[in-house]
Amino acid sequence: MGPAALAQVLRPLRERFRAGDFPDLLVGLEVSDDAAVYRISDEVAVIETLDFFTPIVDDAYDYGAIAAANATSDVYAMGGEVVLALNICAFPADLPLEVTQAILRGGADKVAEAGAVLAGGHTIEDKEPKYGLAVMGLIHPRRILTKGGARPGDRLVLTKPLGAGAITTALKGEAAEAAHVAAAVASMARLNRGAARAVQEVGVHACTDVTGFSLLGHAWEMAERSRAGLRFHLRDLPFLPGARGYADLSLFPGGSCRNRDAYAAHVHFFREIHEETRMLLYTPETSGGLLVAVPPERLETLRAHFAAAGEPCWTVGEVTEGEGIEVL
Repeated sequence: MGPAALAQVLRPLRERFRAGDFPDLLVGLEVSDDAAVYRISDEVAVIETLDFFTPIVDDAYDYGAIAAANATSDVYAMGGEVVLALNICAFPADLPLEVTQAILRGGADKVAEAGAVLAGGHTIEDKEPKYGLAVMGLIHPRRILTKGGARPGDRLVLTKPLGAGAITTALKGEAAEAAHVAAAVASMARLNRGAARAVQEVGVHACTDVTGFSLLGHAWEMAERSRAGLRFHLRDLPFLPGARGYADLSLFPGGSCRNRDAYAAHVHFFREIHEETRMLLYTPETSGGLLVAVPPERLETLRAHFAAAGEPCWTVGEVTEGEGIEVL
């Protein structure tokens, strides 16, 4: 569902479940962050999220692993650790059992890699396969990371390259090179756990993950909730191998247009940035990286923590006075 339609259907729910009526609900519908957070005690809060989608790659195991990594990502975007997961399965009745097993094995391996336990789930029959997880994480109530809180002068750090949406669209059109698909799968299947730990160790002002609403959509959410502007430098943005080439061929999923329509009024591009590149920045990402606003005096410490953990990161812009998104 696109961002505009989603906002409309959620409006009645926000009216019914007002934050003021639930003092232990620390993050809920009213603030529209990456996951819900509910305080259990002064020391423990529970993070709850879920995500599932149809296949985006051909290999069943990779599909399961990517779906699981994507589902856990919102817990990491809030700064937590994943502890429990449940499968969400909708599979055709005639899907070979070995395919179903491979999907579930891919998901289970990612849950295990996260240090969590897979404890069950729910299955239904459906014409098109769908798989994902309901995920529970834990965090100290005073260590929650949210989209709000970015401050002018903060540096913007991104932890995964962009372009998975263009590559998987090219794959569906049988136009993608095998090496490009392999690099995209490796990126999408990479957990954001190590990145989240480095972010927590250093301390940042704001954090979100880059997924279906694209880099620019999630950046706008951060800017809006922080009451600040965000500026990106195109030369510093990392892209997966092949992504910009597929963008030049206009191989974009339908979500790219929905994101552009929803967020274009908040985004200003330098005039020499080509339309294909603009659309690439509006393209949905699956299991993308974290976008972090870090105080400038902590930037080098954060980069050092990432390097020590073997985690990639790129400094891609800064937080500014004002509002909206700039891409230079």
